[in-house]
Amino acid sequence: MTETASGAEEINFDGLVGPTHNYAGLSEGNLASARNANMVARPREAALQGLAKMQRLRALGLSQGVLPPHERPNITWLRSLGFTGSDGEVWERAWRTEPTIARAALAASAMWAANAATISPSADCADGRLHATVANLQTMLHRVLEGEQTQRTLRCLLPDEARFAVHPALLPHDALSDEGAANHMRMAAAAGAPGVEIFVYGRQASEAKTGFPARQTLEACRAVARSHQLDASRAVFVKQAPQAIDAGAFHNDVVAVAHEHVLFHHEDAFADKAALYAEVRAKAQGFEPVFVEAPRGRVGLDDAVTSYLFNSQLVRLPGARSLTLVAPTEVRENNKTAAYVAEMIAQPNAAIEQVEYVEVRESMRNGGGPACLRLRIVMTPAERAAAAQGFFLDDALAAQLEAWVKKHYREALAPDDLGDPALVGETQAALDELTRILPLGGGFYPFQRIGRD
Repeated sequence: MTETASGAEEINFDGLVGPTHNYAGLSEGNLASARNANMVARPREAALQGLAKMQRLRALGLSQGVLPPHERPNITWLRSLGFTGSDGEVWERAWRTEPTIARAALAASAMWAANAATISPSADCADGRLHATVANLQTMLHRVLEGEQTQRTLRCLLPDEARFAVHPALLPHDALSDEGAANHMRMAAAAGAPGVEIFVYGRQASEAKTGFPARQTLEACRAVARSHQLDASRAVFVKQAPQAIDAGAFHNDVVAVAHEHVLFHHEDAFADKAALYAEVRAKAQGFEPVFVEAPRGRVGLDDAVTSYLFNSQLVRLPGARSLTLVAPTEVRENNKTAAYVAEMIAQPNAAIEQVEYVEVRESMRNGGGPACLRLRIVMTPAERAAAAQGFFLDDALAAQLEAWVKKHYREALAPDDLGDPALVGETQAALDELTRILPLGGGFYPFQRIGRD
């Protein structure tokens, strides 16, 4: 049932920022998260910034999708830990007696859809289906909670099992630590052509841990590749440089991004850059890989991490000869990265010839840039038609979501606000209404199954 690659396109599905967006500093190794811990967050502004980015990419001529936020606070999980009473009482008691657990239950980190799953397009998979494996995110407590709902979301989006295979998360275990597409890249002649899938890992399971957590294991990468039925002749496994992780590049997408035939990366992104280049060139079919390296002498790892230069989206605009970098405004505000980008796009026959700056400052302060917010899915026209259409953004849906955010989201959430039991009812009312905007259906959120006390 393999289909022609003609007309296939890469579609960005962005995570919609949830109503409990806050700065708890939960993520070890994420310097922005730690630096901004306990600041006042602005959930309404965060969600509207995300929607504005999605609409900006649509205005540039690209297809765009949206994924729903998760139930937060996660009352169902808190009940499983022995908390009882009404939903508001459960939350109040958890916040008072188990603040570490409560903060994990409140995290809106599912907004970073790049960690939702690893996606392989049908052109790469032996059975001709598009494969998705939910990430287990087992390194961090607040993120390991995401897998079950992510699987439900992807099954809603990709319901046709003849065309789509949605795999559950790997068993959460240190040896199978998987952080999804944030540690996965793909290079190809075009979106629908067979590609080289690049899995980036931080460590093997047998390696001793040092420094910041290396969140992706080689064993997890290999398991995903097997599940997706990838041809070994077009799969590459490469180790992330330990110094990049210790500098705050907790995922590969903080120091590297790829699209079509271009890989844009920091000089210190990979443990063995030469071996990566050689293997990609040997396995590339129908295209000549182009590697755009930012030298450490021009952009240090510290500037790469604080500006999120590489946590940008690489896209091809309709009719464009070269690629466009969709970067956070922080890149423009950093003298070194701004100068480097200006020089890069000015080169004759540049592989990346244009930059578009987007404002996602609320996400950036928690450690997630434009690339963190989106999950890339390559779809043929027939696959797009078989997907649930209500997840694809158009002007009408964008207007509905914007009105929904303005109706339900608080303007600000200070640390002292987070234990408010009223927050539970507010977020449940918001998510209940969202099930009538996106094609989620009744019972999608756990609180809808157990009811409200």
